[in-house]
Parts: sequence; structure tokens; C-alpha cells
Amino acid sequence: MSQEQENRALSQQEIVEGIRWNEAGLLPAIVQDENSLEVLMFAYMNEESLRLSLENGQTWFWSRSRSELWHKGGTSGNTQAITSIHYDCDTDTLLVKVIPEGPACHTGATSCFFREIPLLNTAAVSKTANKAEVDRVAAGLTDGDRFAVLGELERVIAEREADRPEGAYTTYLFDKGVDKILKKVGEEASETIIAAKNKDNAELRLEVSDLIYHLLVLLQERKLPLDEIMQELSARHERPRRD
Repeated sequence: MSQEQENRALSQQEIVEGIRWNEAGLLPAIVQDENSLEVLMFAYMNEESLRLSLENGQTWFWSRSRSELWHKGGTSGNTQAITSIHYDCDTDTLLVKVIPEGPACHTGATSCFFREIPLLNTAAVSKTANKAEVDRVAAGLTDGDRFAVLGELERVIAEREADRPEGAYTTYLFDKGVDKILKKVGEEASETIIAAKNKDNAELRLEVSDLIYHLLVLLQERKLPLDEIMQELSARHERPRRD
């Protein structure tokens, strides 16, 4: 073992020993997708499962119902490759970022958190909110999730590429290859320009939606995550202006 590996192991040991385990010797662990940042699941780790997770790079947990260790995906194949583990300010909760190999939920859903409790729109809007803010909340487009549909669409497109369901238009595009996808991007861009020149916002809305969809298909074909596009836009926004 190199000196660097020894130092890393010692650091891990010190952190594990400093964790505030609950009275049952357990620690809550939140599992998050490294790329989409979607929360995938919640489980518990004990000291042994945390050590196993650190040692082999995949998530291990402690099952409270079965009173035994369990390797996520050990039976189903839906493993989770760990990219980082963070602990909170109280040292009593873990955030585990992973690259999942398949769905996290036993139901087959990508995330265990796929059921939502409806909220009253009025509770989410302050009395001083303007009409645009009210309309966005009513449409479910709050600041935190107004672009969530893009992440969901990216996920669905990735699933279509992997599963290739018969009869799906996305399957057709991936089967035809990048030249067909590029042709559709060009067509939708041209139709977007025409709609804008015609000052027809109803048509423009439809054409822009088609264009964004085909761009996401192209990004998936090139294996370029949407997150990298968002990071590039953010970096450009943060650069000092020249004017």
C-alpha cells in the first residue's frame, strides 16, 4: 500500500469513528444520482455496510426488517457505483452520490420517490407575488422545478435508446442513426425560424418544443449530458462582460 493510500485509509477510519450513529448503530443514507441529481432512495447504513461501500465502491446497506447486510443490486443487477460520500454538519446523515446501473426502486421506478403529495397552490404564493409568479406556480413551474421536464425527457430518451421499444418514434431515430437525427434537428430549426418570422407564437411554441426534443435525442446519441450544457451556460453567465 502506498503512503497516499495509507493516509486515505487512515482518514476514512477517523471519519467513520467520528460518525454519530443512532442508538441502533445506524446512520440514514440519502442516495442521489451523480448526473441528474435526482434523489433515488433512502436507506440505513451501519459501520460494516459503510466500510463495505468504501472498500468496493458500490452501495451496501443494513436492512432493519431482515436484520442483515444487503448489497444494492446484488440480486437484481441494479447496482450503484459510488462517486462520492458526504456527511452533514451534525455527522449523523450521509449523502451518497452514485452512477446507477438500472432503477433504484424495487417497483422498477428510477427513484423510490415517485409518488407526490399535492400541495395547495395558494400556499406556495406570497401575497405580494405578481401575476407571472402566480401563473407559474399554478402551472407547477416553480423556480426549483420549472425545468424538471427537461431532466425527465432526457431520462426517457435514454431509456428509449437502451430498450428500443417497438413502434416508438425515438427508437426509430436511434435505429436510423445520427444522420437522420441531424436532419430532423435541421428541419425543426428551419420550422422554428419560419414560425418566428410569421409572428405565430402558438406555432412557435410547438416548433421550439420539437426542436428541443430532437436536440436532446442528439445529445443522447453523442452521450453528452444535458448537465454539461447547463454548466457551460452557467460558466458563460459568470464570465465578466466586455461591454
